[in-house]
Amino acid sequence: MSSLTYDLTLAGLSVGSAAALTGVGLIVTYRATGVLNFAHGAIAMVCAYALRQCVVEWGWPLWAGAVVTLLILAPVMGVVLERFVFRPLSVLGGDPAQTLVASIGVFVLLVGGAALLWGQGARDDAPELVSADPWGQLAVVLVLAAGVSAVIRWTRFGRELRAVVDDRGLAVLGGIDADRVAAAGWAFGAFTAGLTGVLLAPLVRLDPYGLPLLVMEVVAVAVAARMRSLPVAVVVALGVGVAQSQLTRLHPSGRGEPLLQAVGANLFVVALLVACLALPRIGTRDALPRTATARVPTPQGAWIVAVILFLIPLGFAGSDLHTSVQVPALGVVLLSLVVVTGRGGQISLGQAAYAGLGALFTALLAAGRFPGLPRLPELAALAVAVVLVAPLGLLTGWPAITRRGLALALATFAVGVGVSRFVFAQPYATSGLSLERPAGFEGDRAYYVLELALLTLALLATHALRRGRTGRALAAMRDHESGASAAGVRVPALKLLAFVAGAALAALGGGMLGMGLRAFDPTAYDPVRGLLWFAAVVVLGADSTLGALAAAALLVGLDAGARGGVAAALVGVLAVLVGRFPGGPYEAVRRLRPRGAARLTATGLWARGRVQRALRTAAPPTAASGADGMHGKEPSTALPAATVNTPAAGPGTARPGTPRRADPDGAEQGPSRRSRPPTPRAADSAPPPTGPPAEGRAVLTTHRLQARYDGFTALDGVDLTVPPGRITAIIGPNGAGKTTLFHCLAGTLRPSRGRVRYGDRDITRLPAHARTRLGIARTFQQLAVFPTLTVAENVRVGAEQGRTTDPAAVDRALRLFALDGPLRDAPAADLPTGTLRRVELARALAGTPSVLLLDEPAAGLDTAEVTALARILRALAADGTALLVVEHDLDLVAGLADVVHVMTAGRIIASGPPADVLETLDARETAV
Repeated sequence: MSSLTYDLTLAGLSVGSAAALTGVGLIVTYRATGVLNFAHGAIAMVCAYALRQCVVEWGWPLWAGAVVTLLILAPVMGVVLERFVFRPLSVLGGDPAQTLVASIGVFVLLVGGAALLWGQGARDDAPELVSADPWGQLAVVLVLAAGVSAVIRWTRFGRELRAVVDDRGLAVLGGIDADRVAAAGWAFGAFTAGLTGVLLAPLVRLDPYGLPLLVMEVVAVAVAARMRSLPVAVVVALGVGVAQSQLTRLHPSGRGEPLLQAVGANLFVVALLVACLALPRIGTRDALPRTATARVPTPQGAWIVAVILFLIPLGFAGSDLHTSVQVPALGVVLLSLVVVTGRGGQISLGQAAYAGLGALFTALLAAGRFPGLPRLPELAALAVAVVLVAPLGLLTGWPAITRRGLALALATFAVGVGVSRFVFAQPYATSGLSLERPAGFEGDRAYYVLELALLTLALLATHALRRGRTGRALAAMRDHESGASAAGVRVPALKLLAFVAGAALAALGGGMLGMGLRAFDPTAYDPVRGLLWFAAVVVLGADSTLGALAAAALLVGLDAGARGGVAAALVGVLAVLVGRFPGGPYEAVRRLRPRGAARLTATGLWARGRVQRALRTAAPPTAASGADGMHGKEPSTALPAATVNTPAAGPGTARPGTPRRADPDGAEQGPSRRSRPPTPRAADSAPPPTGPPAEGRAVLTTHRLQARYDGFTALDGVDLTVPPGRITAIIGPNGAGKTTLFHCLAGTLRPSRGRVRYGDRDITRLPAHARTRLGIARTFQQLAVFPTLTVAENVRVGAEQGRTTDPAAVDRALRLFALDGPLRDAPAADLPTGTLRRVELARALAGTPSVLLLDEPAAGLDTAEVTALARILRALAADGTALLVVEHDLDLVAGLADVVHVMTAGRIIASGPPADVLETLDARETAV
């Protein structure tokens, strides 16, 4: 027994050593560049093939092939990837979404290229670089890890590496060549990937798909090490390797035997699931901000062309028609990615798992082998399979609630790998399965007609999720998750909806694909396919249903009409270029085509609108124009415009456009400390505000509020009252804790101690969207608008998700901030900062809030716009709204606020009327 234990330990150390090499390479690359290299396994596979080519095919000595492969080919691949793929992405802005897609694109490109160059068959004659004795491999790993740790800790390059990781921009300003550091990191990461490949190749069969996936399964060791600690990665890798080897001696009996054996043989997959789903998310660079570009409209006639192209196969026969049957089915699967990624903005690398489950459940139901259910006809089996798989979307949807970007990508990838290994690859689940087509649709042509009908239903479902209130909410969540939550969107529920709907569509497409092939083929739904599908949809336009259909036709057509690997190679090439054209080919055409007629700026649109309204006013009144007289006739609620009107200048009055302060009785006082020129237009005439009195509204308060970040106290016992009908301002230096206080009040940050109360209700634990629905709205210091939506759609999101039921609230908000007319239909991505600030304010007010939290609302506005803003805020306060404003413009604060609080070091050190507080501050500055 002791001999068996020793032998199994040695075998485990051999596998664990290769896994440790993978972890070391991934960590070094991530620490040098911030990129989790999804192509690590593909680089390992290419190097293993290259060594075999040199030694087996060309007859080179082993040492010569190893030198060329590991010391020349692998580092050069890393440098080339850094220089031509990832460095341009960092220069263009370093969007992590594009970086992730580019990394997956490199994976797909290398897999496809290897299939083209060496074929798709497996090889079992890979040369053995290090003897089978695991002690040699372990020695290599330990020496390599110790050397890298020493370089990082005690050398100049290591200090530069740590500086680049902490703050790349600051490191560059300090004279560090960040590009050189990144290139060195990529070169070393590629070297370790190549070494992993040549060590693993003799132990497993070498093929373009299996080895890359095997290497990516052991990414768990890097995740467990938090992408930082090399010793932890080595220890975890060796421990999992030895444990997996020791589990092979167990021989359980009973019904759970196959599953337990599968777990024992795939312990690295279990570790991947635990690391990605149970452990805290990786680092801080896991957010995927969306590139702020407007959605590219579908070209006219494109749908007509698509319909014609999808009808053409009805005239095919034989193998051409049989191949075409796969296109609509794959199109439905890819539509699931349009819902989840294109519209919901969530990264999902596990859609192949849901497609495979749809095919598997359909086959089991049709064969009468599904536990607890009778045998069903094929079409009914497909429908029931979709219903059964849809809730399983929670497997990836639930992690999405707390994870974004890289962490979410790893979680969905882990689910896909787990389903593939523990379900599709197990004979107990898939042996002896066959899948027939529904009665009456046995022939290819008849079945193709059925597929077109199901594809039409899927397109209608996708269209329903792209339009109306739900579609706008999904787009808002995709464009700016925090902004959507602040607008009242139930982000967690919406994420679950996106993943459940995506799982249902993927299951439908998978079942259609299985019936089309008349068999359940596990290889058709492996995780590598999922990566290929994701990359194809993203590069052809993730938010485009036509892009998904084109991707399906492209993938099926190239795989059937060319050598295996052509489709993957082409998609990979497009994916590595995603940084140039993030909106897909439509965006590329729009950028490259010659510019047409000149477009009006925001000011030009405003001027044109005024001229058009003036012409309509000068025209004789008609019955049709009677509705135009709504200005000044509608009752005001939370968007009063009366006090926006500029009084005539005269003795004893302020200059037009000057913000005025009001005493508690509403009487105006003198001008602010700095007069401003009049605004071109703030709002049209309207009656005085008639909202509910301030006395009837709840008060927002904090009690001993404390917030901490990694041991740093950002808020230290803050007590604050935001009364209705008053404007409360907070001033203080940067880092004083003002924005942190806003986050605690808005619900985007939970304080470590203290309470937030709204009236008699404790709202400390309420999320942001729930507070918005109570009547607490906010704006952000950094603009929180939804670039793919128009101005009116942005404001409509606030009205739909807020408390209002008044259909006129959107129009009032647009008019109040001069956003009506032609500007209302302009995409938000094309507007200047000042206009976007007004859009954000209009969206917050459209929900008729009782409390409005404004974080530097005047940022990006010119003096005329600031004047109009001050009038609107004063009118809102007079109407009973409670306003809390963080602002650096002390002149604006002095002329606007009723009470000013001064914050520093997380505490409120002074409070009172603006004049008293500002004079005290001036006196302190003078004394200093």
